[in-house]
Amino acid sequence: MDALVPLIVTLPLLGAGIALALARHRRAQIMTSVITLSAVLVIAAILLVAVDASNTPIAVSVGGWPVPFGIVLYVDRFAALLVGVSAIVLLSVLLFSVGQGSADGDDETPVSIFHPTYLILAAGIFDAFIAGDLFNLYVGFEMLLVASYVLITLGGTESRIRTGVVYIVVSLVSSILFLAAIAMIYGAVGTVNMAQVSERIAQLPASTQLVLHLMLLIAFAIKAAVFPLSFWLPDSYPTAPAPVTAVFAGLLTKVGVYAMIRTETQLFASSDVNTLLLIVGLATMVVGILGALAQAELKRILSFTLVSHVGYMVFGLAIATPAGLGAVAYYIVHHIVVQTTLFLAVGLIERRAGSTSILRVRGLMRAAPVLAVLFFIPAINLGGLPPFSGFIGKYALFAAAAQVGTPLMIVLIVGGIVTSLLTLYALMRAWNLSFWREHGETEPDVETLERVEYLKTAPAAAVQTERRVIPRIMTVATAGMVAVTIALTVFAGPLYDLCARIGTGLSQPVHLQQLQQEADE
Repeated sequence: MDALVPLIVTLPLLGAGIALALARHRRAQIMTSVITLSAVLVIAAILLVAVDASNTPIAVSVGGWPVPFGIVLYVDRFAALLVGVSAIVLLSVLLFSVGQGSADGDDETPVSIFHPTYLILAAGIFDAFIAGDLFNLYVGFEMLLVASYVLITLGGTESRIRTGVVYIVVSLVSSILFLAAIAMIYGAVGTVNMAQVSERIAQLPASTQLVLHLMLLIAFAIKAAVFPLSFWLPDSYPTAPAPVTAVFAGLLTKVGVYAMIRTETQLFASSDVNTLLLIVGLATMVVGILGALAQAELKRILSFTLVSHVGYMVFGLAIATPAGLGAVAYYIVHHIVVQTTLFLAVGLIERRAGSTSILRVRGLMRAAPVLAVLFFIPAINLGGLPPFSGFIGKYALFAAAAQVGTPLMIVLIVGGIVTSLLTLYALMRAWNLSFWREHGETEPDVETLERVEYLKTAPAAAVQTERRVIPRIMTVATAGMVAVTIALTVFAGPLYDLCARIGTGLSQPVHLQQLQQEADE
């Protein structure tokens, strides 16, 4: 079983090399990418079943070096679950991009560049999830960020280059801060292995612990788009090609949230900044959804809701109980799937209507009823309507907070409920204007402008693009993701039980002796 763990990272890297060598063979590149990600999905499923059944995480010391001197890959329930969910999302978005590439050629996603870069991005995401030491976590971040720099500027348009520069600068600042924190931690405790750091860092003065804690927290908060460090996201994601935007929205911020969860529960369990996290979580929820309400372009609406719902994850982390951590694990899985699905659906809307402005798109209910369903289901799910997974995840968070029962927790519950209602309003307003309005000319009608006058000056409100045919595979990929969102509801019981066990495991930090024993076995 241990031999499977390194394959989670090495297979995508090997696949990237093969895809690069097959740059002139499009079908071979596609097959390489599909087979690679499918293999990782199977491996993740096997490891999840094995780890959950044995109740024992798997630790592998790469190269045979003894723990803690070598690079340690660590797979517990949480890591295996997120690797599996990420593989599903990456596969679906890959199929979506294949359809787009076959219809548009290399204008949006140049195949020879896209597939190797996409697999490197996948390798970085997987490596971050199973990293057992801080430096390997940094390497995982850098792998996915370098790949994302290429993907976000695909096509080389002026808007993509401009927003790509902002994204690169912000990412570099975050990475420098992360690397500086690692250097300081190593200087203070003499190791970067998380299990060993957790034992030694408690011996440092409280002020030193707080400085190290906040440095890591800020670095990860930038990557996770936590307010007020989320300013870069709404402008960066909407300009990228539809498949790139979908995978970024679904996965990249969650890697930052995952890193926050790992360091908070493993390294700084005795250093309490939960009050700060609660305040930041509330601000992220409220500011994000207010930003969404002021947008007239679907991608920007979804980008702001993405920021807003990161606040729920920070909220759950700040609850700092097994129930709260379990609820966060479930909510992360829900949000990865639903947010990706919505961005894929918006990609279809853009092709069908030639715009993603809710002032311009209209009449799609009659013209494209399937597309109406593909957007509506994940939209009400994200809004938290019962019985969908969005409602289950939020209810679990609120229940965990109510068990703590402090006045600040009650404020967060109220804030979370209001944010959920405003999310539903923002998405249903967009759905109503885009699908229910009668079909007409591309210019907004007078009645609509009177009702949403304040949206006329919103960014990209007047943007019009070329209408394009929607290949069947793009619709199938999006429908498959909608089916996964429904599966999260149908199988909510077993999944939430698994997440409850994840929460219990996260509340019990791994010690060096335990890690050494797991690596030896």
